[in-house]
Amino acid sequence: MDSDQYCFDLVRAGDKDRFLASLFAPEVSRKHLNALYAFNIEVSRIPELVSDATVGEIRYQWWLDTIDAIYNGEEQQHPVAQSLAAAIEAGDLPKHALQNLVKAKIFDLYSDPMQSLTDLEGYLGETSSALIQMASLVLSRKEAFESAEAAGLVGVAYGLAGLMRSLPRHRATGRCYVPLDLLKQRDASAADVIGFDNEASLNIVLSELREKIRLRLDQARKLAWTIKPAVMPAFLHVSLTEAYLKKLDAGRGNVMKAGAEIAFWRKQWLLWKAAKTESF
Repeated sequence: MDSDQYCFDLVRAGDKDRFLASLFAPEVSRKHLNALYAFNIEVSRIPELVSDATVGEIRYQWWLDTIDAIYNGEEQQHPVAQSLAAAIEAGDLPKHALQNLVKAKIFDLYSDPMQSLTDLEGYLGETSSALIQMASLVLSRKEAFESAEAAGLVGVAYGLAGLMRSLPRHRATGRCYVPLDLLKQRDASAADVIGFDNEASLNIVLSELREKIRLRLDQARKLAWTIKPAVMPAFLHVSLTEAYLKKLDAGRGNVMKAGAEIAFWRKQWLLWKAAKTESF
């Protein structure tokens, strides 16, 4: 199969938010966006594919070595790596951004809880925010730099909403992304998150995290003027964050068991609206 088609299919199946948003990008750039998003899927799903963290570490190292090889001009056999090489060239993507994304994802292999809100925002900055910034570079290198601060903020907002929506899956695998510093302030623990105990305290912490999402969105919207139309497709998926927030608000503690998803047709409509208004 053609590597670009492989990435297209992978993103369509595994990351519907970014896939739908990419459809609003110019056709010439769409394959490069899908290459980036496919790369993100590949490294993000490693913890779900391995039963031993050591094997996961080997897979992450393979991607780090592959990134080195791409920048050294070596031909790639893996279809995602092939398309990623073309995306790197198209956007002149910084090597360290791709490396840092992989290194950040190594955290997902282990059951160590996220220590602090600062650590969590740093993790999201290296992953969700970096992905938006790299997608912007693919779309328009010149204008991408102007929106770098906004990319950092919305990446944290969207990424944090995504982690909250994924609480049931994370709990099932014994992982806790709810920051320990926030939990301790409410006399709660990572064990409470995983076992869904101490519900009253957990609801307060989840409410505080939703407020953090709103804060980062508000801060980003004040910088909306820095996001030029050429790079807006890299930001469009963030427009779904408000809808996710409403689901999270309505679900409260039940989010720990059921998550917070929205209908596919609603995603399409919200993204179409965002594309028309060039907003998130």
